[in-house]
Amino acid sequence: MFPAILTTVSVWAIPFLLLVIPVYGFFRQVPVYEAFVEGAEEGFITAVKIIPFLVGMLVAIAVFRSSGAMDLLIQAFQPLLTLIGAPAEVLPLAIMRPLSGSGSLGLATELMKYYGPDSMIGRMASVMQGTTDTTFFVLTVYFGSVGIKKSRYALITGLSADVAGLLASIYICNLLFNSL
Repeated sequence: MFPAILTTVSVWAIPFLLLVIPVYGFFRQVPVYEAFVEGAEEGFITAVKIIPFLVGMLVAIAVFRSSGAMDLLIQAFQPLLTLIGAPAEVLPLAIMRPLSGSGSLGLATELMKYYGPDSMIGRMASVMQGTTDTTFFVLTVYFGSVGIKKSRYALITGLSADVAGLLASIYICNLLFNSL
C-alpha cells in the first residue's frame, strides 16, 4: 500500500506544481512570465559572481578525497553508523553530502548502480540526498558571493541540521523499508 502511495505522489508532484504555481500567480495578478524572466536574469548574474568561490570549493573537495582524509573519516564513523542501522556503504555519502552536491550525487548514483535503486542502500542514499544540504558549499559560495565575512552560528546550525537529516533518513528508511 505504502509503495503505491509513494509512486502516485512521485508521479503527480511536479506536474501539480507546474500547474498550480502559474495559476496561483495569475489569480494574484502577478505577471508570471515577467517575474520568471527577471528571476532568471538575477540568477545568471549571481551564477557569474559565485564562480571563483565554486572553483575554490571544488579544488578543496578534490584535495580532501585524494589525500585519503575521506577514508580516515569513513573508518572512524563506520562503527557508529552500523550501530544505528545504517549500512556501511552509505558512509561516504553521509560524509560527502555537506561538502558537495555533485560529489554526493555521484556517490549516490554509484550506490544505486551497484545495489539498485530499490535496495535498502539505494533508498537510504536517496533519502539522505533529500534530507541534508551541502552546508560547506552554501557557506562558501553563497556567503562569499554576498560578502558575509562572519557567519556566526551558520556552520554549527547547518551541520546540526545535516546530522538530524541523516539520523532521520536512517530511522525512516529502517521504519518504512526494512520490512519490504
